[in-house]
Amino acid sequence: MPSGLGPLARELSFSYYEDAFPAHDIFHAKRVRDVSLRLADQHPDSIDRDVLAAAAWFHDIGRPLERIGEIEDHDEWAATEAIPLLQAEDVAPDRVTAVEHCLRAHSIRANSPEPETTEAKLLFDADKLDAAGAVGIVRLACIVGERSGRTGEQYAVIDDASTLEGDYPELPDIDLLREWARERLDSLYTDPGRRLGESRWDFVENFFEQFTREIDPDRESWLR
Repeated sequence: MPSGLGPLARELSFSYYEDAFPAHDIFHAKRVRDVSLRLADQHPDSIDRDVLAAAAWFHDIGRPLERIGEIEDHDEWAATEAIPLLQAEDVAPDRVTAVEHCLRAHSIRANSPEPETTEAKLLFDADKLDAAGAVGIVRLACIVGERSGRTGEQYAVIDDASTLEGDYPELPDIDLLREWARERLDSLYTDPGRRLGESRWDFVENFFEQFTREIDPDRESWLR
C-alpha cells in the first residue's frame, strides 16, 4: 500500500467506483479532492490535508449501491465502510475519526449532520462546487438521466416545457438544473468555497442565457 493517508485512501477506494455512473465516479472523487485542497490553500485555518484528501476519495464509494437500492444513505455507509479499511492499515484513531466525520457530513440532505471541522466543511464545499460551472452542468444532466433510468420514466425535460404545444406530462424542465446548482452554492460553508462558487455561477448564468437562445429561434440572432 502507498504511504500517506491521501494516496492510501485512493488505493482503498478505487474498486468501489467500478460500477459508478459518470456523475459520481472516480473522476468526480478526484475533482473533489483537487478542489478541496485548492480551497484549503486559501483558508486561514490549519488544515489536515491528508484527512481532507482521504475523505474526498472515500466520499461517494456507496453511490453505486445506493443507486440500485441496496443501501439508503451513501454517506453513512461510506463512513462505516471506511473505518475498518483505515484501521487495518494502522491509521491513527484520531485521523480515522476525522475522516469519518467528513464522510457523514458531506451530504446536502436534511438529515445529514452539520460539518463541524474545517476539513468537513471544505469537503462539503468542494463536493457541491462540482455541481456548478461547466462540469457541474454536465453532471446534473447526467443525474437527470440516471434518475430517469432508475424509475423507467422521464425525470425532467431538457428544454423549456412551455415551448411545446398540446398536452404533455407535467415534468420539471431545464430550470431544475439551475435550481440544483443554486441550492448547492447557497449551502457552502467557507469563504474560499463561496468565492469559487460565484465564479462558477457566472458561467451557469451565461450557459442558460445561451440555452434559452438556442431553444427559441426568434431570439437566436445568427438565424436571422
